[in-house]
Amino acid sequence: MRTVRVVVTGMVQGVGYRAWTEEQALALGLDGWVRNRRDGSVEAIVAGDDEDVDALRDILLRGPPGSRVETVSASDSTEVVGKGFRILPTSAAE
Repeated sequence: MRTVRVVVTGMVQGVGYRAWTEEQALALGLDGWVRNRRDGSVEAIVAGDDEDVDALRDILLRGPPGSRVETVSASDSTEVVGKGFRILPTSAAE
């Protein structure tokens, strides 16, 4: 089991990126959450098997139609997430 924090930059808000990410994560059987950040990026905590976490990171690089992904950074996280994957309210963090 691996948990990572992912931050996606580019044109990723207002294009359905969070709902699309939730759909992709659930299809892979991942746990965690996704949310917009006030700086215009999208942040996610993703937990699951190494292969599935890596697969989602690759998928996030493509993004949904209408998005334009510039970067996807991922770092290991110790955050504990519950079962399932959900959309959270926008973070106050930059």
